[in-house]
Amino acid sequence: MNERIVEHTEHRIDNHPDGFSFSNLKHKMKHNPWIVSSIVLGLVVLVLLFFVFKGGITGNVVKGDVAAENLIAFAKAQGADATLVEVNDKGNFYEVVVSIKGQEMPLYVTRDGEFFTQALIPLTGNVVDNSNTQTEAQPTEVVKSDKPQVELYVFTYCPYGTQSEKGIIPAVNLLGNKIDFKIRQIGAMHGEYEKIEAQRQLCIEKNYPTKFLTYVNDFALSAEVGACSGDATCVNPLIEKIFIKLGIDKAKIDSCMKTDGVTLYAAEEANSQAQGVSGSPTLVINGAQVNSGRDSASYLKTICSAFNTAPAECSQTLSSASPSPGFGGSTTASASSTASC
Repeated sequence: MNERIVEHTEHRIDNHPDGFSFSNLKHKMKHNPWIVSSIVLGLVVLVLLFFVFKGGITGNVVKGDVAAENLIAFAKAQGADATLVEVNDKGNFYEVVVSIKGQEMPLYVTRDGEFFTQALIPLTGNVVDNSNTQTEAQPTEVVKSDKPQVELYVFTYCPYGTQSEKGIIPAVNLLGNKIDFKIRQIGAMHGEYEKIEAQRQLCIEKNYPTKFLTYVNDFALSAEVGACSGDATCVNPLIEKIFIKLGIDKAKIDSCMKTDGVTLYAAEEANSQAQGVSGSPTLVINGAQVNSGRDSASYLKTICSAFNTAPAECSQTLSSASPSPGFGGSTTASASSTASC
């Protein structure tokens, strides 16, 4: 089985074509160490197998300490200085708590001791949040202006990035030219395919600015794109369908990616570093990072709080249903406003 395990970290991981390295676990998020940063097909299959096979993927069962030894050995082989803290039997899997550079984190190993993941995704589509410390925080203070500058920093394949894009775009479309809005690219956390998509989006924004947000929204709403896990042979035909729908010239975008894509992308990386932004999503209004609920109504309320005098659009009603993390058009009853990649 070809498993794709994705790093969950608040720090930047650039130029990482595999999308994962155990040694990078030492960069776990300081505030959200248990958050799933990406939902990929292999991980979904792994979770399904957890629930189908009580005894683990292969059907064999080893003791918890054996499963833990396998995990620690793998970690050290990847260059991570990991030590075992404890092992807990969770029924369908073992929870193995490890310490790397003084930071403890739970990992989950199948009962056969052959596979591990950093979190479980239930079949409802809602991400399991193991942290009891997260709170739904609204901005305590937003810098006001006549025309707020609103920036949303994302990784293109971060599930919380696409969640925020699906939530904020209706608010942005409603406010129109009353605000200056821009989606900012942080870089590539999940692999080369994320960098390619970032370059693609930058080229669409440059050549088709009026169609850019529609493309981003269609991209984020496509469960089919998400199921491709970045594989070019799977993704490219789906992207081309969106291009045809929106009247975007594929050849023009491909040419831009070859000539301007690297420069545009490098500028975005430099900007995110200069602004001290590394987590996806990060909402910045008038130069200050703020928190917001990720449904359209909450985004509208947050942005409107940044006006010196709020326009009439701020009194309109948008959906208060929070988009689910990841790709697709589903919603979730409860969603953390602090979860990030």
